[in-house]
Amino acid sequence: MTRRLSTAARISDDQRRARLARRHLLHPAHRAGSTEEVADALVGLHATDAATVYLSACARLAEPSPGDVDRALYEDVSLVKLLSMRRTLFAVTTDLAPYVSSSTARAIALRERATLLKHLRENAEGHAPWDEQRLARTEREVLDALAARGEATTAEISKDVPALRETLLMSPGKAYEGRQSVGSRVLRLLAADGHVRRGRPRGSWTSSLYPWAPVPQIPGMDVREAKAELARRWLAAYGPATEADLKWWTGWTLGDTRRALADAGTCEAELAGGVTAHVLAGDLDDEPGPAPWAALLPGLDPTAMGWRGRDWYLSPGHVPALFDRAGNVGPTVWWNGRVIGGWAQRANGEIVWRLMTDAGGEAEAAIAAEAARLSAWLGAVRVTPRFRTPLERELAAG
Repeated sequence: MTRRLSTAARISDDQRRARLARRHLLHPAHRAGSTEEVADALVGLHATDAATVYLSACARLAEPSPGDVDRALYEDVSLVKLLSMRRTLFAVTTDLAPYVSSSTARAIALRERATLLKHLRENAEGHAPWDEQRLARTEREVLDALAARGEATTAEISKDVPALRETLLMSPGKAYEGRQSVGSRVLRLLAADGHVRRGRPRGSWTSSLYPWAPVPQIPGMDVREAKAELARRWLAAYGPATEADLKWWTGWTLGDTRRALADAGTCEAELAGGVTAHVLAGDLDDEPGPAPWAALLPGLDPTAMGWRGRDWYLSPGHVPALFDRAGNVGPTVWWNGRVIGGWAQRANGEIVWRLMTDAGGEAEAAIAAEAARLSAWLGAVRVTPRFRTPLERELAAG
């Protein structure tokens, strides 16, 4: 339950930034040894853009290696991707997966199924009508085909399951009318339900062409217990934070958010400006301020997207340049826990950046070192964010 202190502990913005350096593995002294450590520290890596998982992990690894991310995703399968918080794709460890699945992903999968059935009934351009029975039969055929093949792309599975070749006419008569593959939607639903996973991309780790592979079902658990544990882990990494922050990050209702905070065992703290926040009981002590540090984080990085209230690490005046119109953050430059600019990779591989705040010569030297570190492990790989922002576009164009 949430405890209200007679005199609420005050946690300054400087303290929040000190916690960020250590708990988000951003300070060089606190970098991790494995991709799994990074994913657990951040309570999941954003995976809507496949490159973000690699860039976010390697920014925090003592020895950055795309190969270690490959190992976790495709060899050990110690990271799994779930359509979960905010209906966003996250890569989480197999230890955390049951909590994410039960607290968030299962409800989203149910909504995804209802939406797909509605679209199939109204917009399918095949010969046979779609209903729950036909969808279930098609899903079984897909899983049988995958079991026989081991892994396969949607196009390859469609050779075995003809129903997947049908199309959906979306928004008919509208200026933005378009067609979608039934196959892509059915595989997405099977992934949301935890029956299949994305395999190793065909090509480099930036490729969006990937096969599907069957996966053991994630065990279910009590939903309330799962929400409480997810809230606890999130507060351990992101606390202190407000009720609104957790509600936004998870996509839960206000009632579920409040219940999870109470069940997680939290107490209240006062932030700058008198804002009331939550922190885990026993997590009120000050942390020593770290030595100066810099970081270059990718678009959609979990740290930049970790809170609804961002003024303590991001100037509101920087938002139009660093975010797209849908609220997706682009690549950011950090100095001592604040976003002070953005970066991009040009076609020739050069890492370029622009500071929007004058942070001094020490900051510029540290940022240049981080850019060199990033360039070294990227090598010949070229990365273009899936969601492009004004500053990233400008820098990339040169």
